[in-house]
Amino acid sequence: MNSSQMDSIEAWCPRGLVVNGADVLSAPTTADGLCPLRITWEKNKISRIEVINESSKSPLRLLLPRLVEPHAHLDKVFTWRSFPNLSGTYKGALEANLQEHQKRTSNVVRSRSEKALQIALKNGLRSIRSHVDSFGLKGTESLEVLIDLKKEWNSLIDLQIVAMVPLDYWSSGEGKLLATRVATSGGLLGGIIVPPFRNKKSYIDLMELLNLANRLNCGVDLHIDESDKYPADGLKQLIKVLDNIEINIPITCSHASSMGMLPSKELHCLAEKLAHYQVNVVALPLTNAWLLGHQVNATPIKRPLAPLKQLQQAGVNVAVGGDNVQDPWFPLGNLDPISLMSFSMPLTQLSPWERLGLSPFTTSAAVLLGLEWDGTIQIGSPADFILLQASSWTEALSNSPSREILIRGKWFQK
Repeated sequence: MNSSQMDSIEAWCPRGLVVNGADVLSAPTTADGLCPLRITWEKNKISRIEVINESSKSPLRLLLPRLVEPHAHLDKVFTWRSFPNLSGTYKGALEANLQEHQKRTSNVVRSRSEKALQIALKNGLRSIRSHVDSFGLKGTESLEVLIDLKKEWNSLIDLQIVAMVPLDYWSSGEGKLLATRVATSGGLLGGIIVPPFRNKKSYIDLMELLNLANRLNCGVDLHIDESDKYPADGLKQLIKVLDNIEINIPITCSHASSMGMLPSKELHCLAEKLAHYQVNVVALPLTNAWLLGHQVNATPIKRPLAPLKQLQQAGVNVAVGGDNVQDPWFPLGNLDPISLMSFSMPLTQLSPWERLGLSPFTTSAAVLLGLEWDGTIQIGSPADFILLQASSWTEALSNSPSREILIRGKWFQK
């Protein structure tokens, strides 16, 4: 990072992210929710927020907090070329993923994960939660690579690791040893809940996992209801388990795609249950739009997608993640949070000029990851910013704009 320190900047800031500062409440705000501010920091903390006349510096650029990726798979990034899923189906992705998993080495996983982290840093990410295929010897090796990278990158990117294994593995002796290792390293326990869900075994497996996580004080992040069939059956099974245990750890449900296929009344009741148990949800619209409901020679008219707005209205904390990056599950992606916002807009109909439209990419994502800073711009918060070469949301999201990154009060040299 550059040793020279700029201590203030004038920029457009999203009004919904600004918590305090002189006269901010009365600041002129554009139609897309931006207000012109001067942000001053001392060392690495914001010390002053002032409203300015936008003509004092023209054109102003768009300022955002460094952003968060709540769901990624760093162990398999950039594998599409060697293990493509040309059918674009879930089955094709699973088959190619298994082939890749059998052939991976620790060095290969480290190389592509480091490449991903370097890209993420330049794009303005400050935290990434990565699920890791952790089953068997290859999986254990991959997990250890990511645990090492978590330590190495700690000063630049907060890396959270979710050990992803078959759900019943957590009930075995080996699974419990793995869980202890994951908890000791500050990670989370994960797994995939796949159809059919409504059976005694899936209930028992979920109960075992949550009790284990509770004993270890270790968070849980599940791949659940990533399907265009059996609407929300996995979530319903989870609620049955939660109805019968006391839980003291954070639970995240990633995907929740088929929940959007429920009738309105049933969806509302389930959303309220999730809110009651403080279950977080990560929607993954890009991968799900690509994989789910795939038909030969036909375009799916209805696409499974987590019902973000209904979940928000029920009080559920909801984030949006990019998920896969150029791997068998999704051929695109580049760990760019601005591109994620752009591509997600037509799928989710979330608008960044609305508070609840921006929060899944900013504050809600940070809260979901349990970060110390929620991404709001206020006196005392970190001087960690993305400064975009754009003066409006439309300009920023119509392409991937060039950007400057401020980390703890110093401009990062790419």
